[in-house]
Amino acid sequence: MRSARTMRRHSALAMVAALGLTGPTLLPLPAFAQDDATGQDSGGYYATPPPVDPGQRPQDSGGPDKTYEQSTGCVRRNLEYNEDIQNAPWGQQYLRLDEVHDLMRSTTGHVGAFGENEPVKVAVIDTGVRPHAHFQDRVQGIGDYVDPSDNGLEDCDGHGTEVAGIIAADTPEDIGFTGVAPDAQILSIRQSSQNFTPADEDSGAGGGGDDDSGDEGGAGGDGDGAGGGESPRGTGPSQDSRTQDGEGAGTLSTLAQAIVNAANAGADVLNISINHCRPSNGSITEDEQALQAAIDYGVRERNMVIVSAAGNASESTRCQQNDQALSERPTTIVTPPWFSDDVLSVGAIDNTGGVADFSMHGPWVSVAAPGTDIISLDPAEGSDGLANMMVDQGEPQPIKGTSFAAPYVAGLAALVRAKYPELDAYEVMHRIEFTAQHPAAAGGRDNFVGYGVIDPMAALTATVPSEEEMPPARAESLPSDMPPPGNRNWTPTVVALIGSGGALAALAVTLFVVHTLRRNQKGDTARA
Repeated sequence: MRSARTMRRHSALAMVAALGLTGPTLLPLPAFAQDDATGQDSGGYYATPPPVDPGQRPQDSGGPDKTYEQSTGCVRRNLEYNEDIQNAPWGQQYLRLDEVHDLMRSTTGHVGAFGENEPVKVAVIDTGVRPHAHFQDRVQGIGDYVDPSDNGLEDCDGHGTEVAGIIAADTPEDIGFTGVAPDAQILSIRQSSQNFTPADEDSGAGGGGDDDSGDEGGAGGDGDGAGGGESPRGTGPSQDSRTQDGEGAGTLSTLAQAIVNAANAGADVLNISINHCRPSNGSITEDEQALQAAIDYGVRERNMVIVSAAGNASESTRCQQNDQALSERPTTIVTPPWFSDDVLSVGAIDNTGGVADFSMHGPWVSVAAPGTDIISLDPAEGSDGLANMMVDQGEPQPIKGTSFAAPYVAGLAALVRAKYPELDAYEVMHRIEFTAQHPAAAGGRDNFVGYGVIDPMAALTATVPSEEEMPPARAESLPSDMPPPGNRNWTPTVVALIGSGGALAALAVTLFVVHTLRRNQKGDTARA
């Protein structure tokens, strides 16, 4: 019996020990851990979209999806803001564009061209681009999905001209502002407008309403903006433009067609300062699949670098800000940035160097660039000046938005293409990301600024290991000039201690024996 109980006790102890070792794996996962572990297994598409389906690539219709009519007056100058603007914006100085231009002229002879009469072609899908005097004759209209008769050369909203100005404006020497690639050619495609509405809708006056990019308002209505009365110089829509069905012109479907149009026109770089936001639900819509396929076609088959604004967060629209803690399960999906494998998605920084408070976060953010206190070309008809104000919520304020951070990156992509014409689109994108000022985060990127703020000088001069067929960097132990550490040999000490201990033990035994013998001798004497 005793033996049987002992065996059962030992078995129970063994089971307890086993549970003690494996117990943590048997406990239920906390909720957040379950989400991370099972989100992709459930077939959902959150941080990463599904693989591209080339069969979804749309055919370019070459025109609007429906008939649109102008419902709001176009942007125009306000005499209250007619002072000449001659200073360079802080973003231009931050990126050291004057030094970059000197470098390009000394090495290639041009700033945004492959050679004489061979400019880098930068397509701009936006609200149209007005042929401003500081573009000279470098603007070509190649498509219009709002009013085909204008062929992309009308900018009623005042947004696309400002975007294109950051890319390719060439100003006189007495004006501080200049474009990033002033020798580049602009291919203009008007794809959206907040000042046009479908002809079969009761549009009314005023261009406000929610913007799909996360911005409110538009070019304004009666007295508020470009419509009834004078508006501030360069007043445009509030940051980014509308793309999806609803008020205004422009849908994801026509955006996808416009991308195919730009690719077929031979654009080397494409700038898209237009966003579409929706709640993340693990799915992808048909229009998003078409957009993804159009982007894949442009980059993979037509070798076109695509740059997209990351989007502007707003509590009053569907562009709800993503929490950094939910990087693997963002609550808001933003396209085109979602397709970041083929797109350079651009966040915005302010003049402190920190991420701008309106810039959308997400695992798709690639890099960042200046996006506040913007100066660019005045889009108002008849103006040959600059703009530094826009109307938002009926009030004039400095121009800001990821819309205007993106063209800094598109202009840089044009310079990289001009200086390294042998690089393909993916290599150009990698060079810009590799040379950015990486944040102090794991892997050198985070969800705020991606791989960091762009560094144009580094992008045009650095050695990129992958281009030189060099192995990737790895951590190595480097030799030191310091003398080798004095690792003490404890063996003699151990031997000495053992010897001393043995001697003490022998002495104790000897004393014990001597003491015992003496005591016995005394006892024998007493008995005698």
